[in-house]
Amino acid sequence: MARTSGSNGERTAAHIRDAGVRLIHRHGFEAMSLRQLATEVGLQPGSLYNHFENKQALLFEIVRTHMEELLAELGAALEGRTDPVDRLTAFSAFHLRYHMTRRMLVYIANSELRSLEPGNREAIVALRGRYEATVVAILADGVASGAFKVADVRVAAYAVIAMLTGVCDWYRPDGRLGQEEIARLYTDLVLKGVTG
Repeated sequence: MARTSGSNGERTAAHIRDAGVRLIHRHGFEAMSLRQLATEVGLQPGSLYNHFENKQALLFEIVRTHMEELLAELGAALEGRTDPVDRLTAFSAFHLRYHMTRRMLVYIANSELRSLEPGNREAIVALRGRYEATVVAILADGVASGAFKVADVRVAAYAVIAMLTGVCDWYRPDGRLGQEEIARLYTDLVLKGVTG
């Protein structure tokens, strides 16, 4: 891929991140080389260091950006909602749509957590903790109001997140079910699971 004429540093860094996502998804972080990445974006390998200190910095940037966008968009999806059932419904629909449209990023954020250096891993785990805490709070509010029957809200939160994230393993944009129908079916399963 030839370098875009007139590209600037920010745009080039974005191209590097996008190419990094594709290559890490395809080959895995450890197997992806900076030479492959440079070829993919039309740069000399040494030019990559103008944008990222090293391969680890690129991975951290990819995962951190993904988690920050996930948290920001979740905040927007829940804004103004106070009823626990409404919040859990909105959370479930949001989580599914986000993950169905960013499957490569989700895969990298989950599978390559092991490849992050300790400090970087700690930062990402903290962001994940904030996301999980939102679901725990929704479930706890629902239990307190009598809307949900959950024996352990933290375990239930992990189960809900795992079930919803599992859509990445099988969803295909050209598949039998569209995103809206999948969101409706999954949300119904989530609500039945906490109200039964």
